[in-house]
Amino acid sequence: VQLVESGGGLVQAGGSLRLSCASSGRTFSSDAMGWFRQAPGKERVFVATISGSGVSRVYAESVRGRVIIFRDNAKNTVYLQMNSVKPEDTAVYYCAARSGRTYSVRTADYDYWGQGTLVTVSS
Repeated sequence: VQLVESGGGLVQAGGSLRLSCASSGRTFSSDAMGWFRQAPGKERVFVATISGSGVSRVYAESVRGRVIIFRDNAKNTVYLQMNSVKPEDTAVYYCAARSGRTYSVRTADYDYWGQGTLVTVSS
């Protein structure tokens, strides 16, 4: 299984960014997917998760209303659309796959992880 994130970079506060995560080696539609982030010196935390079908989504309170998680099962890709970004959104963003089960907000519940993509928000 391989998860490859892309789309990170430098963005000004108030701007938008779309992260992508391409999955290979699995039946993508069977896996719940999640986005997590890790700021410098802090632990990795939950951002958003989506069920295999894409119907169910859950967001962290810190990003609710500003980000959207969605997936294209035909392209084996999950996305995180980030709007109205803030400096506190600066972190390495990781996507993760939960094998054949429902979505979860817990880091420990995910089986596969990408290498991460850095998002830096300037004030």
